[in-house]
Amino acid sequence: MPVLRQRLRELRERVVDGDLDAVRRQHSRDKLTARERLALLLDRGSFVELGPYRRHRPATPGLAGDRPHTDGVVTGSGTIDGRRVFVYAQDFTLFGGSLGEAHAAKIHQVLDLAVENGAPVIGLNDGGGARIQEGVLALDGYGGIFRRQVGASGVVPQISVVLGPCAGGAAYSPALADFTFMVRGTARMYLTGPDVVEAVTGSRVGHEELGGAEVHGTRSGVATVVHDDEQDCLADVRYLVSLLPSNYLDPPPATAPTGAARDHRPRLADLVPAEPNRPYDMREVFAEIADDGEFFELHAGWAANVLCALARVDGRVVGLVGNQPSVLAGVLDGPAAQKAARFVRFCDAFGIPLVSLVDVPGFLPGADQELAGIIRSGAQLLHAYCEATVPRIQVIVRKAYGGAYIVMDSRSIGCDLSLAWPTNEIAVMGAEGAVNVLHRRELAAAADPDAVRARLVAQYAREYLDPQYAAERGLVDDVIDPADTRAAIARGLAVLQDKRKPGPARKHGNLPL
Repeated sequence: MPVLRQRLRELRERVVDGDLDAVRRQHSRDKLTARERLALLLDRGSFVELGPYRRHRPATPGLAGDRPHTDGVVTGSGTIDGRRVFVYAQDFTLFGGSLGEAHAAKIHQVLDLAVENGAPVIGLNDGGGARIQEGVLALDGYGGIFRRQVGASGVVPQISVVLGPCAGGAAYSPALADFTFMVRGTARMYLTGPDVVEAVTGSRVGHEELGGAEVHGTRSGVATVVHDDEQDCLADVRYLVSLLPSNYLDPPPATAPTGAARDHRPRLADLVPAEPNRPYDMREVFAEIADDGEFFELHAGWAANVLCALARVDGRVVGLVGNQPSVLAGVLDGPAAQKAARFVRFCDAFGIPLVSLVDVPGFLPGADQELAGIIRSGAQLLHAYCEATVPRIQVIVRKAYGGAYIVMDSRSIGCDLSLAWPTNEIAVMGAEGAVNVLHRRELAAAADPDAVRARLVAQYAREYLDPQYAAERGLVDDVIDPADTRAAIARGLAVLQDKRKPGPARKHGNLPL
């Protein structure tokens, strides 16, 4: 027995230490190893590894003499701030982190255990895609991962962290996750690499241009959060987990109440100009509403004309959605509608109440928007809000014009509580646009069209843009002092905390994708 135990200890040490030359090469690329990453992500001493001695089949062509333990992926479970999570971390020092049959089977096990135990799953991606030597078995392994991810969608939170290459079929895994983190300079993700692009199209493009963190963080929208280094990235993953429920049946983790229901924030009245066409930063409004001024923004670099963030109000986790007047005047376009729709659906899936802060002049006009399918994109956001059964609070800060007002969780599509500031303007369109349409003949015939327009605009504003107009007709529950916004939201969340609204009997709706 002593001999057997000693052999086991030695084997375990070799598995954990890995190939020291390969580890040095990994560090030379400014990248951590799989085990170093897990040590940063998880609570100290909490990691329980699964399958450390797993290896590929000895008869694998081209690899028969090279059968390292773990098969290039470290899998298991640990805790983050004491809460259970399941993890896998691809090991680029073995087979370049490529996926084969045994590698995939280990990830399958982690995904299955995460669902069965109702705990979040976090994947650290750093691999070269399918292992060519294993052929169709590698492709079958990917299919098993994707099927399990889809089955886990809306059941447990899924977080994908891209810390190196993630090419070919491997790129679908981050795309299927709820949140995707990437690190600048080392992470790259694409379906076809630069060599294939050049061979097929004749165009030469670099790895960063094709699938770097900046590309996916600002243009494609695949990356939810982008960081400069792995340490900050993994620390942010830990913070995100602190805001998420473990599964769709558990409530989001709450902290001690902060007395928000009695919190008066006079700065809110100064942050937002009364003039509807003057810009401001909606993030500052978010900070005044959230506990301790803290919120976790998602997709900060993509579709920046709408903001999506997780925060706490009086200790309760909420999802904040807000138009951003400092970018494109806060209009909704195709990417903004898609970004908000995905966030609304995530919050609804995991029981996170929604607070929508509205200051929107409409949908972005233009032939390019119409040809890009803005109707379909807007319908996605509309569908997401309409089917959401979590508590929903709307706050109309200033403008709320046309179809964009309806889409931004208006009373007509089912928000539970609609509040408005005294600066609210709810109408089919702004006063000047309405006058130009309704009185175009009168303006064309007028000796002084500017004076006539000014008079008609003032008249339209008095009749249709009065702050009490919507409240008198039951479309707004209360017109509130801006300084009372945080308190009003906190009271509304308390009123709605036991909301139960079963969905219709059907297989599923048909989201306009």
